[in-house]
Amino acid sequence: MSQLELGIAAFLQRESLPARYSQQIHEYFLPFIQGYLAAPAEGVRVLGIHGAQGSGKSTLTAFYQWYLSECCGLSVAAISLDDFYLSPEQREQLAQQVHPLLATRGVPGTHDVALARRTLSALRAGQACSLPRFDKARDRAFPSVEWPQVSGVDVVIFEGWCLGVPPQRDAELRDPINALEHGEDASGNWRRWVNGQLQAVYQPLFAELDYLLMLQAPSFDCVAHWRSEQEKKLMARRANDLNAQFMSAAQIHRFISHYERLTRHAIAVLPAQADACMVLDAQRRVRALHYRETDS
Repeated sequence: MSQLELGIAAFLQRESLPARYSQQIHEYFLPFIQGYLAAPAEGVRVLGIHGAQGSGKSTLTAFYQWYLSECCGLSVAAISLDDFYLSPEQREQLAQQVHPLLATRGVPGTHDVALARRTLSALRAGQACSLPRFDKARDRAFPSVEWPQVSGVDVVIFEGWCLGVPPQRDAELRDPINALEHGEDASGNWRRWVNGQLQAVYQPLFAELDYLLMLQAPSFDCVAHWRSEQEKKLMARRANDLNAQFMSAAQIHRFISHYERLTRHAIAVLPAQADACMVLDAQRRVRALHYRETDS
């Protein structure tokens, strides 16, 4: 067995992944990243990975971080949009000043985008910096002394559920799309404010990506199921943490409702805008890899 195969086997074991994941690595993940590295680039590369909740973007990011560092000898920094969530106290302030639904983390406007941009700028400049980390089980950032320290990286992998998503048109915001919006945002103030944040604050952040890879979910219904599985895995990992808080099925349904609008929007429009798309089936297996340059 080659060193690559031994490394992949160790990665699968560490991430508790089934053996069949190796097939996707060879058929899709390695060809993509090898092609990405072969393209000309100046300075630090910033690869964005978009994926709906539970789509596997964090696992793919972990694999690419391992492969680029261990097999290609590159220095890699991995960050997630989730790591830049505002604190519960900051979101509560938004809830009081703008709209009650902003108490829930997730949508544009509930991240510290200024910190995300400063982090990317430091990484691009080759400066030493700390990579923020957010503890979802406790709904607040880990203490900054626990953040990983990096400097002089070659590649930044930046993943996020709404990464690269463009704002909706005004007409698309008119009607509620689910019970949450119908009952708690009938006036549309919340969704218009979120869309405004996506336009004014998040697009400049997304513009800092050199390349955008989309993990394309087949439907929002799949995403809701994936998010439930994600919560179960989090519960299993943190079963002995008495301070961790987990969501019931009803809470997950409500939580996902905050994401539904932009997730559906991303599934509809982003495949034509992303630089590449890995098309997923309902079991999160990649079934095709499309490139915008050749498929347009």
